[in-house]
Order: sequence, then C-alpha cells, then structure tokens
Amino acid sequence: MNFLKIFHLIGILNLFLGLSMLAPLGISLIYHDGSTIPILNSFIITCAIGIIMYFISKTKNGVSLSQREGMAIVTFGWISAALFGSLPFLLSGSIDNMTDAYFESISGFTTTGASILRNIESLPEGILFWRSMIQWFGGMGIIVLSIAILPFFGIGGMQLYRAEIPSPVVDKLQPRISETAKSLWKIYFSITLLEVSLLWLGDMPLFDSVNHAFCTMPTGGFSTQNASIAQYNSTYFDTIVIIFMILAGINFSLHFRFLKGDLKVFGDDPECRVFLLTLVILISIVAFNIYQTVYNTIGQAIRYASFQVVSIITTTGFVTADYTKWPPLSQIIILLCMFVGAMAGSTGGAIKVMRIILIIKHGYQEIFRLVHPHAVRSIKLGGKPIPLDILNSVRGFFILYLSVFIVAVIIMSSLGLDIFSSFASVAATLGNVGPGFGLVGPVQNYLPVADLGKWVLSFCMLTGRLEIYTVIILLAPAYWRK
Repeated sequence: MNFLKIFHLIGILNLFLGLSMLAPLGISLIYHDGSTIPILNSFIITCAIGIIMYFISKTKNGVSLSQREGMAIVTFGWISAALFGSLPFLLSGSIDNMTDAYFESISGFTTTGASILRNIESLPEGILFWRSMIQWFGGMGIIVLSIAILPFFGIGGMQLYRAEIPSPVVDKLQPRISETAKSLWKIYFSITLLEVSLLWLGDMPLFDSVNHAFCTMPTGGFSTQNASIAQYNSTYFDTIVIIFMILAGINFSLHFRFLKGDLKVFGDDPECRVFLLTLVILISIVAFNIYQTVYNTIGQAIRYASFQVVSIITTTGFVTADYTKWPPLSQIIILLCMFVGAMAGSTGGAIKVMRIILIIKHGYQEIFRLVHPHAVRSIKLGGKPIPLDILNSVRGFFILYLSVFIVAVIIMSSLGLDIFSSFASVAATLGNVGPGFGLVGPVQNYLPVADLGKWVLSFCMLTGRLEIYTVIILLAPAYWRK
C-alpha cells in the first residue's frame, strides 16, 4: 500500500473540488445573496490544501495504481470531498455545527438527499446551488470525472473506475478508460440540459429548473423548496421529473448504445425489461390501493402513485405526497422499493434490479437441484451464462448489505429512535433514498436524530453509494497487510 499515491490523488480531487466552488460563487455574485465571502473562503481553503497535498506527494514518474490503492482512494476521496464540501454550509452560517454540515454534505455527494435543514427556502442562492451541484457531481461520480482528467497527470484510472461504478459488471464503453468516463459525462450532461430546458419551458424559474435537474439525474432528491416538487402542484412538472428519474435509473451504457444507433437496446436488455415491468406493476397496485381511499379520481391516484414509486425505486427521493398517510399496502411497497433500487450502471442506489434477478434465479436453481440432483444447470441472463465469480460477488454483496443494515438498525434503536424510524432511516440512507418513514418521513427530516446517529447514517450513505465492498474491505485487517 503506497500511502503517498493515495495522498497525491486525493490532493488532485480536492483541487478540482475547490475549483468547482467557482460556480456557486458566481451564482452568489449574481443574486447578491450574502454568501459570496464564505464560498470564496471555502474555495481558497479547499484549493490551497489540494495544492499542498499534490506537491508534497508529487513523484517524477507517473502513478500506477493497484486495486487496493484504487479502493482506498475512492473511499477516502469521498470522505474528503464531503469534508471540504461542508465548508460552504459552515462558513455561511447555513448550518451551525460540523456534524450537521458533514451529514448534509455526504448526503449530497452520495446522492442520498437526506437533510437536516428545516427551512430550505431561506438559504442563499449560492448555497442552494452548491447543495444541488454536489449531488450532480456525486451522481455519475466525482471519481469518474477525475478519471477523464487524470491521464493528463500521467495517472491511470481503471482501478478507480472499478471501485466507483455502481454495477456488478463494469461496462467499458470505450477502449480507453478516460474515453469511457468522458462518454458517460457527455450523456449525463446532455440529459441534464434537456431536463433543464423542459422544466424551464413549463414556466419553472430557471434557477429552480437547473437545481431540480441537477438533483434528478443523480437520483439525489434535494430541492430548492421545502415541499419538494409538491410545491409546484403541476402535472406537467411531475411528468417531466418522472421521465427523467426513469432515465437516470436505467444503465447508462444502454443510453450510450442507444445514441450509437442501437434503437432496440432497452427492449433487448433483460434487466431493463424487468425494471420497467416492475415499475408498471407496482404503480398499478399502489394506484389501485390509494384510489378512493386517498384520492377521489383515478387520474390523481395514477399521478401520485407513479411519482412516488418511481422516485423511491430510483432512490431519488423527491416527494409530491405524504405517503406515510397512504394505506398499509402502499406503504409496504414504498418501503420495499427502498431496498430494490434501479438498474446496475445507473445513478440509483440500493441493491439494484440485476442483483435481485440473480438472487431469485440462484434461489430457483437451488430448488431445481433438490428436485433434480444430478442435473447440470447454469444461471443465465439474456441467454448468457453468468460467471461464478459474479454470482459469488452478488451473494456476498447481499449478505454484507443485510449485515450492515442490521447492525446500523440496532445502533439507531439504541440511540432512542423508535423501531420503525430506526428501520426506515437505515433503509433510506443505505439505499441512498433520502426520505423514509416515521421520524424521518417525507414531511420530516433528520435533524432530531442524535449526533452519533447522524455519523452512523453518514457511514450508511457512503457504504451504500460505493456498493458496500469498497468501504467494508477497508475494515478488514487483511487489506492493510503487505
């Protein structure tokens, strides 16, 4: 383990994070919102520390990375980004203590959308923009952004890419890893720009349009409004946001292939078919369940059911209704959606549809073997056999996910949260969803949670965003041995 390499690369990440603060600085200057000096100070501190870290660890030769070092850089890079990302909140006085500021920052970078802020609309425009922008960076991954830039410093990025991309199977879209990162970001930026345009055309203010698009594509869920998307009470806005949440929940490699001319790619992909079919089934059940029990017309039932099911299963976390007041069946479905998540290779969190499919197929295979003990049968997806190492990885992920979940729920319960709130808070943060149930429901937030609980949930957010293995492996003693 070469700690100098890790220190060097995190210095580069901090430098680029600091430079990104120029954007909210510009917004603050335009709106004269009073946050200019705090953001400027944050910019100076972050860039200065990044430059110092870069030069004191600089080597003459290019930096090659092992997989172990790649995982350490990704994990500590995210921790560092959240730390320096909390500076604008702290220095502006928007948040008055380090625990809450770090919680808000790590929630942004991990695209969780869990917040401790009571009155979001009172925040300066520069801080609101920073809050949205860190989600936008976190969506595709600040590490992937760096991969497109690191070759200029003589640094390879495949190890970082493997540790960052949320997918059981890493899709390498281009021969060079830096070209893959650039392709992903071009698609990400283009879809974001399209959403901004459509929201603005619907008479949403440009500032709000940009911020909401910045938090839709990363499936983040931060809003400029206390009531989230419900503030606008618009079927048009609900529809636009639903469409783009679904796009964000689809594997970005499919978007890449579609733009390259493969027009049947979404229908041909088995995971995509299951994902879209699951959405249709769950929306239908919830809509039927809330029709006449909550909403008087079938149109309203479909509208609100569609928005909340899509928002939660893609782990975006926008809300247009208080789903904790819906019938028990609908609440259970919403809760289950927090665990399922969207497609692998998307910006969504949670377990992911591909893993759910493989777990179900593996369970069926075990039942089949009991009936036919001498049969030789492999697990296939889309007609292709799944390698054993992938199946082992999925099983391990599922076990670790449940283990982290159980331990975190026990800790949250010990800190005074009721059982339901403990369960929901961990499900919502580990799955990078944001709003949960009980004390942390859609019309509540995480401010009442004890400080220790916020650090536990921050760990859950980071672990969930980096797909369990990347963080948990750092806790294994064998990882640090030579």
